[in-house]
Amino acid sequence: MAANWLTYYLAEHPAIVNFRWSHTQSWGSTWSFLVSSVSLYLALSLLLHLLLLLCRRPVPVGPAPALHSLLMALLSATIFAGALLSSAAEIRDTRWLWRRSRTTPFQWFLCFPLGTRPSGRVFFWSYAFYLSRFLHMLRTFLTILRRRRLSSAQLFNNAALTCVAFLWLEYSQSFQVLAILSATLVYAAVYGYRFWTAIGLPVACFPFVAHCQVVLLGCNLVCHVGVLALHLAKGGCNGIGAWVFNSVLNGAVLMLFLNFYVKMHLGKKRRVGGGGGGRHGVGVGGASEARDRDREASSSTLYGGLDVIKEANVERIVKEKAL
Repeated sequence: MAANWLTYYLAEHPAIVNFRWSHTQSWGSTWSFLVSSVSLYLALSLLLHLLLLLCRRPVPVGPAPALHSLLMALLSATIFAGALLSSAAEIRDTRWLWRRSRTTPFQWFLCFPLGTRPSGRVFFWSYAFYLSRFLHMLRTFLTILRRRRLSSAQLFNNAALTCVAFLWLEYSQSFQVLAILSATLVYAAVYGYRFWTAIGLPVACFPFVAHCQVVLLGCNLVCHVGVLALHLAKGGCNGIGAWVFNSVLNGAVLMLFLNFYVKMHLGKKRRVGGGGGGRHGVGVGGASEARDRDREASSSTLYGGLDVIKEANVERIVKEKAL
């Protein structure tokens, strides 16, 4: 009974089945809205940072970071479940159409047929994912209020990925279903972990966020190769121009992350070789640093988040203090 209820409200509801991306009917669907909202986000972040430079202490935000993490974890889990059930329903309803082009469900996940329109179940959840990007932006303001620090990487990451989510809908880009599924699954885990640590529960004994990021980047890299292969083999995938933009962004984030990962391991080898440092317990400062790390803003994203690189570095420091 519960399964039928979830299936109906996540995949069979008329608002989901009849969804259509439209500049006149969908909120936030115009280019002018995208440009103005992203510009406003960047301007407000910079203004808030400049104003707080006059303060000597961070502004207390209370339970807001924990509540934001809980909200994002629940929202991400909902989008993941909705996209998964909607994908299964779309495969069931349109499988007969694919026989003409000899398309399999796996190929459909990677490569939409040419002429695909942004309407139906999966695009409803793509639209929900696009709107959720604006909730991600709230984390930036919480970080600035608590830390009095402005992260250019976080600003770039949030702005770029909001534009990417817009392009998915505007051009019915291929690969977006797998991207949403993988991203929201990681979001649910990462933000759930942040809520866990924000309420004072123990942190993981390994860099949890960084490991999630490695898995996400690896899966995205494999899938991008698959999209390119299908595009060349099948005569074209829908929205390939937007996919190229995503690929460039993915490549940049992957190079930054690999650069960080190599430096992190080289730093460990130097410290081990030098024999420096004794064994220290995690004192009040280490535990506080660990909790702050998990409360801090993150856009550990869909196509990788530049902020995760910084967070993984903090995780490494906290872990070393525990050794």
